[in-house]
Amino acid sequence: AGETYTSNVDLSGRFAHFFVVMRMGVEWNRIRQLIEQVVEGQGYELVEAELKGGGNNSVLKIFIDRPEGISHQDCGLVSEQVGTVLDGEDLIPYSYTLKVSSPCLDRKLVKESDYTRFSGKLARIQTRIPLNQQKVFRGRLNGFQEGKVQLELPRGGLLEIPLDVIQDARLAFDWAAERAGRQ
Repeated sequence: AGETYTSNVDLSGRFAHFFVVMRMGVEWNRIRQLIEQVVEGQGYELVEAELKGGGNNSVLKIFIDRPEGISHQDCGLVSEQVGTVLDGEDLIPYSYTLKVSSPCLDRKLVKESDYTRFSGKLARIQTRIPLNQQKVFRGRLNGFQEGKVQLELPRGGLLEIPLDVIQDARLAFDWAAERAGRQ
């Protein structure tokens, strides 16, 4: 179960076109860079950061992790630090809700290193284009080589999925391993 810490940050607005520029990635890169510096500076891994919604209904979600797991206090610390930095930089021109949490059981796989780190774990990968006449695959991660995710399929065989065609990749809860662990 993931911990979530929420705080509301109320910042004064700027011009409406600023939001469009940020959504196009110009300012988002700066925001993400600041978030990453704060998170990693506190000894955590930034799994993902996303800004959803629009205007005063926006939610900035930050997912953090570390090998020993994430506590409510960890989320609170990162939320306070990130909120302070973003408030000082004034990069988001409207009020928004800041949420910091652990990535939970269905952790999103974002970086190349994720596919190696979670080798042997069950994953669900959705591609933008069909591979072997399908777009959704479940299997065990078997690393990352030459720009391709190695996925062991349930019926045998190894599928190599180019990273650039992956639309969404997440760890999947392994019910069989859970049942085996309880016996």
